[in-house]
Amino acid sequence: MSSYLCAIGTANPPHRIPQPQIADFMAAALELDERDTRKLRALYRVSGIAHRYSVLPDYARVNGEFEFFPNTPGLEPFPAVGRRMAEYRRFALPLAVEAVRACLSQLPEVEVGSITHLITVSCTGMYAPGLDIELVGALGLPGHVQRTCVNFMGCYAAVNGLKLADAFCRATPKARVLVVCVELCTLHFQKSPEDDHLVSNALFGDGAAAVLVQSEPAAHQPSLALTAFHCDLEPNGHADMAWHINDFGFEMTLSSYVPRMIQDGIGQLTQRLLADLPVELADIRAFAIHPGGRKILESIEQALGLSAHDNRYAYAVLREYGNMSSATVLFVLARLMSELTAADNGAPVLSFAFGPGLTLEAMLLTVASENVEGDVERAVEQTETVFLAS
Repeated sequence: MSSYLCAIGTANPPHRIPQPQIADFMAAALELDERDTRKLRALYRVSGIAHRYSVLPDYARVNGEFEFFPNTPGLEPFPAVGRRMAEYRRFALPLAVEAVRACLSQLPEVEVGSITHLITVSCTGMYAPGLDIELVGALGLPGHVQRTCVNFMGCYAAVNGLKLADAFCRATPKARVLVVCVELCTLHFQKSPEDDHLVSNALFGDGAAAVLVQSEPAAHQPSLALTAFHCDLEPNGHADMAWHINDFGFEMTLSSYVPRMIQDGIGQLTQRLLADLPVELADIRAFAIHPGGRKILESIEQALGLSAHDNRYAYAVLREYGNMSSATVLFVLARLMSELTAADNGAPVLSFAFGPGLTLEAMLLTVASENVEGDVERAVEQTETVFLAS
């Protein structure tokens, strides 16, 4: 029994803000002098990001026009966690619904009432009754749909959502699993000149992605068979990528050592993923890598001998959206899937995501087309070993 990622829908809030404009906001908010403002603008220029999306219009405005932040010197009193969570609850549901509808619109044969499982993924907001229950009502899902929440795992959490979906489909052949990632990272801007916060403020944006996973390929478009998973930890990076709830929002620690640690660990992660499979790295021509930042992508290329063209989907998502935490790798997979044809049937796809811990997640997927479903089933049967280490 195999499971298939059949469609991905994505959504972003309406405020699409150029990276230089966000840099100007940050420089003013941090009350930087001319020298530090130049350094900050240089950081934003080399980020590989052209635009980011936010549920807050303030990043495109000046003091005196803000809706969320105080229109005061230094933005004081700086918004506390409660205010930020109120905004999360206000914006997360409509963005999630938009992503789900974009997903299901690709699959006219799938009725909302046939969804058996709902998995919500987020690390940028929490409340109860939560987003999962609100989605049941907003989408008209059956009240008996089985709900699971994957919370506060960070940028790699979409992979854990897909692991759960895969397990549900293997256990229940008629399962139809909706995985919904919603991340409103820009709610957590930290007014701090520390390097970790400066980098985080330069990278993260808002977005949502929804995926349908079931035990057969989609009827009218290529799908991706979830073939194998592998997870590993780099304990030396425990303090270098972290995510904590503090008085003024969720604070990200993202040290400059993270790209080097990923570079050192990615080769071994790939070897362990492929060790028991009839696939070698040289066989893979399609990659869907979480763009945690430009330096992370470049480090992976150096470690695995990839080109920027191999990484083109990740660079495109980074450029247009920035890092949207867990939703980002699904945006990358959506770009990749939009270019698949029946001729790609059986092609392996390698995907990575990274997050606090330092956690490294790997997925092997296989392109599956309806016209050659039998061939795909035989190929997937050969790779039945699925790694679910945590």
